[in-house]
Amino acid sequence: MATALVTGASSGIGEAFALRLAERGHDLVVVARRADRLAALAERIGREHRRTVEVVEADLTTPDGLARVTQRCADPDRPLDLLVNNAGHGTLGRFWELPVAGEVASVALNVTALVECTHASLGPMVARGRGGVINVSSLGAYQPLPMNATYGATKAFVSSFTNSIAEELRGTGVRAMVVAPGFTRTEFQAESFSPGNVPDFVWQSADAVAATALRAYDRGRVVCITGVVNVVTAAASSVMPAAVTRRVTGAVTRRIY
Repeated sequence: MATALVTGASSGIGEAFALRLAERGHDLVVVARRADRLAALAERIGREHRRTVEVVEADLTTPDGLARVTQRCADPDRPLDLLVNNAGHGTLGRFWELPVAGEVASVALNVTALVECTHASLGPMVARGRGGVINVSSLGAYQPLPMNATYGATKAFVSSFTNSIAEELRGTGVRAMVVAPGFTRTEFQAESFSPGNVPDFVWQSADAVAATALRAYDRGRVVCITGVVNVVTAAASSVMPAAVTRRVTGAVTRRIY
């Protein structure tokens, strides 16, 4: 039976991935800091989909938490068929006015933990000749992101990193895909934005993001930008000069934060 490990599974996009994968017949390993929410998710999956769920309570920004998850990723006796690196953290505000500890924590979670979990998973997958990794990036990876500078930079890393390893994996039977959502109705974004300043048509649900990503993964895609508006935005950002995208995103972020 296929097994998928999902980080940041206690809410939002991670929870949606776990539910969609259970619906597809995967057993789950769900990882997050909030054990009570993971337990509730495991109970729901067991009740609705009759799948086995292993709960791993872990803070991926700590050495002990990260070691616990990477050991599970690399466990030869309980191999993973899919790793979904969804856990992420962002801060809002002018970089120099924010506590540096929060910026470093964002890098630790969005970059370091993702790299270590991916590395721990890929070795066993390549040895077996099957498996895959889905890394959750952001539309923010495609342009400078004033007021959200560290978060945007970490997601740009995730995009570049995933594209690179996808090419390295060619011919191994193992795949890597990066998914880039835009505005998604999750707890993080609900706390971060002024909803009235973001048009309704821009928003997606977490379930829509997970469903779109899994369809793209099934089709062998390496990059999945979810939502038509986000596809157009990413394409425009790729051809506009950096000075223009910097000014545009700066104006937008000052309005919505």
